[in-house]
Amino acid sequence: MATTTETSTQYALGYSNSEHDRLIRQANRIAPTTERLFREAGIRPGHRVLDLGSGMGDVAMLVAKLVGPSGEVVGIERDANSIARARERVAAAGLTNVSFTQSDVNQIVSDKPFDAAVGRFILMFLPDPASVLRSLLKLIRPGGAIAFQEPTWIPFLASSARLPLWSKVLGSIHETFLRSGVNPEMGPDLFKMFQEVGLPAPSMRMEALLGSDAEFTGLITDLIGSLQPLAQQHNVSLEALGDFGTLAQRVQAEVTTSKTVVSFVPIVGVWARKAE
Repeated sequence: MATTTETSTQYALGYSNSEHDRLIRQANRIAPTTERLFREAGIRPGHRVLDLGSGMGDVAMLVAKLVGPSGEVVGIERDANSIARARERVAAAGLTNVSFTQSDVNQIVSDKPFDAAVGRFILMFLPDPASVLRSLLKLIRPGGAIAFQEPTWIPFLASSARLPLWSKVLGSIHETFLRSGVNPEMGPDLFKMFQEVGLPAPSMRMEALLGSDAEFTGLITDLIGSLQPLAQQHNVSLEALGDFGTLAQRVQAEVTTSKTVVSFVPIVGVWARKAE
């Protein structure tokens, strides 16, 4: 997940090293779904692409490989520490076609148009995502693509009901999101929003990764860890989850004992092209 704008509250998940590490682990898991979306949206070698809310740079690096050395990726991120780490990772990967700019997402300036704008888990945190999409449209060439991945929590919560502790963890995250102004249904909401900002009805798909190993379930238990300060700020009680020091182990024990898999948050991929 990426960052929010200067006009909103502090980014819900914070900028701790542990959250940065969680974002990288999460990105590794969902990279194939993101790559499929971007390929379907037509991102190809030579394209100039804007990555909104770059975070640790994972989406930017994925796009950099799609556009190749003749293409360019410009990542927008508000947090200086995140940019510093993203730049280190880009350099370590040997990528020379990626740059990062510290900016509010509503104040992006470019002297030439982009072929596409992309983002993952970013619009859900913005107080006015429609205005951001309108701003992006001004930066995209006619016929260019806009492609985002955002969540839908309704099926996520429904599928968790059979596992009491897992369900409580998800419910606590969801309630914290709602009380803090985060939109957990940003994915399906984009169908209407794209059309309201002047795009055609978008192509959409929903994918839900399944898993049962400790690293997979840890993506969610670490997420609630990052959200603790925000939950306290908005009076979301986490007492039902018990000791946070053992939460990950107890969740994993519940999943293992049940001999089942659990879902990661369903990801809605949405893309459309600006009118020629």
